[in-house]
Amino acid sequence: MTATTDALVVDSLRRRMRAMHSLYADALATMGPEHVNHFEREGVLPIAFSLFHYTNMQDVSFAVISGHAVIWDAGWQARVRMAIDDHGKERSVDEMVHQRIGDYEAFGDYQRTVFGRTEAWLDELDPAELRRVLVPRPLPPVVADTYSARVAGDEGITVLDALECWIYQHGLRHMGEIELARGLVGLGGMTS
Repeated sequence: MTATTDALVVDSLRRRMRAMHSLYADALATMGPEHVNHFEREGVLPIAFSLFHYTNMQDVSFAVISGHAVIWDAGWQARVRMAIDDHGKERSVDEMVHQRIGDYEAFGDYQRTVFGRTEAWLDELDPAELRRVLVPRPLPPVVADTYSARVAGDEGITVLDALECWIYQHGLRHMGEIELARGLVGLGGMTS
């Protein structure tokens, strides 16, 4: 990539990230705790799982990418009151089917804080930073079987790979789950 290409990619990332975050904001504004905490049946994760999993994973992923501290802490847990204080990446569906959001408004505050921090950082990102290798090869076992491992180049996972895979594509995946699950609780999808 050239410097001009890097700048175009950063501009695109900024716009796509804001658009994706706006879908989450619209989803939160058109749902309530009765929707996100709805228990459909065993084996079907509630919307609360997708919302917290993705937001908390963006928080964690952003920390790895940027070097900033994770926002989620005991204070946020006391405010939001997640039934399971874990994003669930390493847990089973049988465990995470019990995920619930205790304080929906506080969760919205957490999500806006995480998303706002990511967007502000992207606004200041030096395009050359996209090429920095975050996870060199050989990839560690916790990463080796992930989608980002399939995307990684010969050197490993770069900042661009991480932003695309860990934050953007991951967010769209979970938004798709949320859109589908909205139908289970009597709400419509978010986009056409």
